[in-house]
Amino acid sequence: MTETPTKCIDFKQYARFVDAVTSDPSKDFNAFIDPVVNLDEKGANIERLLTGSVGINSEGGEIMEIVKKLVFQGKSWDKDTKYHLKRELGDVMWYVMQCLLALDTSMDEIVGMNVDKLKARYPGGEFESWYSEHRQEGDL
Repeated sequence: MTETPTKCIDFKQYARFVDAVTSDPSKDFNAFIDPVVNLDEKGANIERLLTGSVGINSEGGEIMEIVKKLVFQGKSWDKDTKYHLKRELGDVMWYVMQCLLALDTSMDEIVGMNVDKLKARYPGGEFESWYSEHRQEGDL
């Protein structure tokens, strides 16, 4: 096997690059507050959206951690593991509800929208990888 030569990375240069391609609201408190205030003035419930979106991702990571241990580390598939997964899924749902409240919507509306989206994406009513990879314009 041929080894690939190790390339030396200048991490100070990389840090300058990362800083240059980072938005001002990601680096500066005052620049962060301006869009938050603007969104609040437009009626967005940004506090709940931030709470929900950060929480969904955090709790999703906790679920993934359990699944990682199941698949790669030999964690037992037993009632305790299933219980732990269910509790974490409950936490995800708590954060989903925060987003629903922020958007003044319901689970019924969101699930209905999802069903409509997937029916349009998969016109035969079943998953087909071609449609998954070749989405129509506007299919987000």
